Amino acid sequence: MNYFEFYGIPESFNISQAALKKKFYELSKLYHPDFYAGEDEDKQQEILELSTLNNKAYQTLSDAPRRMEYVLRLHNLVSEGAKPQLPADFLMEMMDINERLMEVDDAKQLAEVTAEVLAIEGDINDKLATLTADYEQIDHTAQEDRRNKIAEIYFRQKYLLRIKESLDTFAARM
Repeated sequence: MNYFEFYGIPESFNISQAALKKKFYELSKLYHPDFYAGEDEDKQQEILELSTLNNKAYQTLSDAPRRMEYVLRLHNLVSEGAKPQLPADFLMEMMDINERLMEVDDAKQLAEVTAEVLAIEGDINDKLATLTADYEQIDHTAQEDRRNKIAEIYFRQKYLLRIKESLDTFAARM
């Protein structure tokens, strides 16, 4: 079941955490297995599945990166083992950063590369915030266009995450 439908909220990249938590607690009480101990085994199993669904939905929707991936998966824009088509200029920039990272031999150079990566990440996060800000209010065609742009950002973030992990590895060696 779609987590947004389960919670009765519109699909969104930005969710009120307070409203989400309120709905989670409401359904946690409603589907708590202890309240159904006297029911038949089928009903107990159904409640256990609903309780599990509630927990998974909350874990996913309450975490912004997981929520973004979930929305993109709902629309088949992200899948296991998918090879995204990122723009050549971005890939060249990442290759350049990786090459410079391999040549880092002091803390100053590492700090320069780190600052550049953080600046790129900040730009990506700014674009993401702009694309997700009014997502629920736009029509379906515009939402589809936004999702495609958000998917590209998602893959850029994944790429940057690997570089940040390399930065952490290099920092630990110094």
